[in-house]
Amino acid sequence: MKLALVRAPWRALAPRSPGGQRGSALLMAMVIVTAVATVSASMIWQQWRAVQVESAERARSQQQWVLSGALDWARLILREDAVSSSSGPAVDHLGEPWAQALAEARVSTFLAIDKENTDDAPDAFLSGKIDDASARYNLRNVVDMSTGAVIPEQLEVLRRLFSFLGLDSTLADAVANKLAKATQLTLQTPEAQADLGGPSGRAAATVLPQSIDQLIWLGLDAALVQKLRDYVTLLPLSASNTMVNVNTAPKEVIAAVVPNLDLSGAERVVRQRQSRYFERIADVQAVLGQAYQIPSGAGGLDVQSSYFEVRGRLRLDDHVIEQRHLVWRKPSGAAPEVVVLFQERFSGLDPGHAGW
Repeated sequence: MKLALVRAPWRALAPRSPGGQRGSALLMAMVIVTAVATVSASMIWQQWRAVQVESAERARSQQQWVLSGALDWARLILREDAVSSSSGPAVDHLGEPWAQALAEARVSTFLAIDKENTDDAPDAFLSGKIDDASARYNLRNVVDMSTGAVIPEQLEVLRRLFSFLGLDSTLADAVANKLAKATQLTLQTPEAQADLGGPSGRAAATVLPQSIDQLIWLGLDAALVQKLRDYVTLLPLSASNTMVNVNTAPKEVIAAVVPNLDLSGAERVVRQRQSRYFERIADVQAVLGQAYQIPSGAGGLDVQSSYFEVRGRLRLDDHVIEQRHLVWRKPSGAAPEVVVLFQERFSGLDPGHAGW
């Protein structure tokens, strides 16, 4: 009996079986492998994310370089056009190089930093166009920028333009009045503040729009703004009282600017300039006849342009980046200067892509 009591503790301290030891070791190994795999996956994900961010930044920089190059190309063309016109009449028309659109061309090979990466570069396509902003009616003409008052003669022009576009002419009054209120809001004169109607009038007035897209601030819907885009423009405040280039303007704008002229008469002017552009307003008067008096000076017709809209579009696979610049070609002797006044940018999916 004593021998059993002595041996019992030794049985309790007996070593575990080999199978139990292997199970513990296997469990510990699985825990270590899981921890290592988790840490490794986190490191790989962080590295992948850093590569993606770097690639996106590089692509964005490359896109900006390409679009900036397109803008410089457009400015060069406009400068050369002004220089070539200095030897003769200052005329701008749709047959000049600046009016020819740049068709979509592949530029992917120019985006690669080195030749070894050319094959991996995404498909990139560049297109561009220069539009004559002076071909459209400048809405700034409707309001006297010094007083904020509506100019009756220019309001009539805007009414006729809306009528020729199939729109209610009363919309022209609403646009003119809201533009006047927005202009008065920017003026600090007591007269302008009084015309607003006190604090309530100032609260109801909208911020003065700076681009066509911002006309929705005046209560116009997006569809109406889109319809007006090819016929009206909003040049900077310093560019009020501008004229319309008869060599580039659509017939609706020409008919609106010339009192009592209908669309058929404006169509005659457009057909005539297709065969030979107008070098002088007297040539336009000869086409229309003495029954129509072409207004001269602010808000009238001209044969040259100073404001242009430069559009650049870069497409990378199914993504596009578009830039629009409003530029002013400022005459300055033998070397005219082209100044950027306004810039807009859009980026997103290509509406024409199959996945849209």
